[in-house]
Amino acid sequence: MDRHSVDWKGYIPAITTPFARDGALDLPALGALLEWLAAEGMHGLVLAGTTGEWFSMTPAERKQLFEAAGAQLKGRLPLIAGCNSFRAADVIAFARAAADSGLDGLLITPPPYVTPTEDEIFSFYQTISDHVRLPICVYNWPPGTNVDMSYPLLERLAGLEKVVAIKNSTGKLDRFVAAAFGLHRQVRMFGLTMDAFGVALSAAGVGDGTMGAGAVLGRLQPTFYDRLWAGDAAGAVEVGKADRVLMRDWFTPDLTGRFGSAQAILKAALNLQGLPGGFPRSPILPLEPEGLASVERTLRSLGRL
Repeated sequence: MDRHSVDWKGYIPAITTPFARDGALDLPALGALLEWLAAEGMHGLVLAGTTGEWFSMTPAERKQLFEAAGAQLKGRLPLIAGCNSFRAADVIAFARAAADSGLDGLLITPPPYVTPTEDEIFSFYQTISDHVRLPICVYNWPPGTNVDMSYPLLERLAGLEKVVAIKNSTGKLDRFVAAAFGLHRQVRMFGLTMDAFGVALSAAGVGDGTMGAGAVLGRLQPTFYDRLWAGDAAGAVEVGKADRVLMRDWFTPDLTGRFGSAQAILKAALNLQGLPGGFPRSPILPLEPEGLASVERTLRSLGRL
């Protein structure tokens, strides 16, 4: 497999997972959210990623999430399963559930908390690649793993049989650009910003899309790529300004929340718009009133309320 084995491109948000007030997985709300996302023109979806609070779900719940999403949206747009875990064996089990549910790919970080060496990270992914059916997007997520994967390591990972993409959320621009230019012929590269810089990288053929921000602005976010692909770079930059406002107002440069956890911020944004965001699940807490007011101010400034 390589980048040509998949059609992943554009805005593929890592989406929230709705929970009820008592913490239960809210499948009816999930179904409504999935239908809204598809109708708003998303180019794909990431399920049970960091934004989806995989870390607070039981294995059975994560598999249930995959089954529900596959039953509803299989074949309508690419569905990528967040399969993160500490052990390769557990990642492989989640990957099997994703494949059985009709999903299209896997998003996988290095084991969180552990801070493994580069050889240990490579061995982790190699074991997974050797035992899964679906294509893999490697996720470089320093805030969650305490590892910012180097170019040589990403280059090694890009050579694994099942690796077809990299979501590179490094906070270091030089590392992002080096990987984008060096590896784009082998794998799809995600992490473009929705601005003139993202347009330039896309025009250079070294970036394929964006995975992030929970799609809380609906159609506005995939429209950035729709306009870009139509040859309207100026129009793409214009519509992309709204996404950049979110990133400026709600998130730090390392992509963590400014006034609460990112998951709580994005769920609040959905709820304020009358969409099924639901509640976060412990250890994530709902926003305090000041944070909720900040989310509301931003949405009002963008004409979303």
